[in-house]
Amino acid sequence: MNGWDSPWISDPQGSVHSGSGNQYNFIWHGTPERLVRAGVTRLRIVRAYRQQLVRCFVPPQHYGRARDRMGVPGAVVLLDGPPGSGRRAAATVLLETVSVPGGRVEELPAEGDEEVFDAAADDRYLLDLSGVTDADYAKAQRTLTRYRGIIEQCGARMVVVLPAGLQWMLDQELSSQVERLERPRGRAVFARYLRVRGVDFEPEQLDTDALTHLFATAPMRELARLAELLVRARDGGRCGPGFDAWRDEAIAAATNWSEQVATELRDHRTGPERALLLTAAMISGAGADAVLSGAHSLLRILPHTQDETPRLEQAGLGEQLADLSIVTGDDDRVGFPRLAYDHAIRQHFWKNFPDLRAGFRDWVGQCMELPELRSENRMHLVAHFAEQALASGRPDDLCVLVERWTRPAAAGRLRAEAAATLELGLSHDEYGSRFRSRVYDWATNGHITAGLARVLIDICHQVMAATHPDQATVRLRHLALRQRGEEAAAARAALLDMARGNRRVFRRLTDQLVRDTATSARSFEILLALLEPEELRIGPPPWRELTLVWGAVMTARPAAVWAPLVRRWLSALVRRPADDQILRVLLLATAGDYGLLNSLYAAACDWNKQPLNDGQPLTDAQRLDRERVAARFCQEIDVMQGVGRMKESA
Repeated sequence: MNGWDSPWISDPQGSVHSGSGNQYNFIWHGTPERLVRAGVTRLRIVRAYRQQLVRCFVPPQHYGRARDRMGVPGAVVLLDGPPGSGRRAAATVLLETVSVPGGRVEELPAEGDEEVFDAAADDRYLLDLSGVTDADYAKAQRTLTRYRGIIEQCGARMVVVLPAGLQWMLDQELSSQVERLERPRGRAVFARYLRVRGVDFEPEQLDTDALTHLFATAPMRELARLAELLVRARDGGRCGPGFDAWRDEAIAAATNWSEQVATELRDHRTGPERALLLTAAMISGAGADAVLSGAHSLLRILPHTQDETPRLEQAGLGEQLADLSIVTGDDDRVGFPRLAYDHAIRQHFWKNFPDLRAGFRDWVGQCMELPELRSENRMHLVAHFAEQALASGRPDDLCVLVERWTRPAAAGRLRAEAAATLELGLSHDEYGSRFRSRVYDWATNGHITAGLARVLIDICHQVMAATHPDQATVRLRHLALRQRGEEAAAARAALLDMARGNRRVFRRLTDQLVRDTATSARSFEILLALLEPEELRIGPPPWRELTLVWGAVMTARPAAVWAPLVRRWLSALVRRPADDQILRVLLLATAGDYGLLNSLYAAACDWNKQPLNDGQPLTDAQRLDRERVAARFCQEIDVMQGVGRMKESA
């Protein structure tokens, strides 16, 4: 489906996506969950999104030429096209359909100035420049040119989404790699999405004046939104049976509600009425008591003259809600009878009261402490607030709340909500890079709170690692080196987990740590942990990097520190005889230093005499294996020291 590009969230009760950038993370299945989910691999979520996108995709004109180009290793394809034509969706599908065993799909930062880009053969990369302004385009093209040279040299593949309307600024040397996509047929896009979601309809049911107009003019993201609204109308069961009823309700929700909300608010001008409306829209699905408490909180934060009428003489809560067309179910949960009407209300307040946006932010921060709210209500509130703050150009409002919710006074109660807020910012196509920069600033600040450090560790490990692993590694390294206590240990564990399972991350991390080992005890500890043979999950092992790490470890600390690790490597060699490269790595790491070679010799002799790890004596077979490995190792050490002759390898 073209146009599944950036988050558009409205009362998310099912998978929601539209806009102009990837939505990787905010996925609801029935009951809302924590966004940073324990036990769910973020990479699996990203992969599932791409696979779903392939199923829904309708190729735009000239897409086939771009696909043919991607078949060549080292290919770099630049996609141009009018706004709303689904360029990013096309780029994502291009990368996903180039099947390379063992390859990964990763997004590159448009700023490209943090650390050296180190591409790997058969990997696939997305560079989205669609949000770059004309003032920054020259710098972005320099970054693109640098990426292109590396991609072409190593045999990887890259797709670049160009900003619309800036063709005249494109460097001449890049123009030969541009493919201009035309807008796909809106009707085909809408129909494909519905069929994938299991919606049955007859072709003539799409022949309405409203749909015909939308098919011809609406951006792909709006057609995706419309299709999602139709699915929600079907699943909600409140719009009547049959496709025609679902269709009409979805069209009304997408096109008509803003005017009706404005009309309703003209009829309800008092502060309490409007506070109830906004609160019900922000926490739709919460209990009526929570809505009333939230409305009172909003009135306390915003300038408001209190009603002097005694409370018992005022309308009751049920009457107030009914006057505002807010319905209450049998379970006391509030909502609106019209599809996506709550979204229109939220949008109206943020659009028409710009001077109150800071107050809305502070109110949302306080609402999180309401005892009547359950965890799912708080997550809905996070999503709805992020939606409006980002749409109104106030990304810093999210960062303000993340810091507030992770202060010591919060005692960790809102850590999940802080992580969810930050995840939504990172997932946004326009502001995602800004949030990644903010995470970097926090990570390099040694004075952030322990709660914020924990959130950053989770976000880097579970969210950024799926799409920006290099940047996630940089931030985790800073956190591991700058934090103290449990936070430093958690960052170190996350960093080790990433490096042990990703060859390029391992290579980049070790290169940086090796440079710091002489002056940083923490860098040395991380390097030592990376050398644990049973923890490394990369196959085949990165021998060159392991040699460099061993060299740094041996020269930075006395043998008593690293000799136990040597013995564990030799034990691994007994269990995996084919890995004779282990011995060569240890020998090369000494660089011929006689003192280090003597220490290796002593470690091998000690290991040959040691019992098993559980204290049990060696069996005859185990003893023979150890003697064989130790004898060979010692012989090769002798040869490097000029004693005897290297025995030929079997």
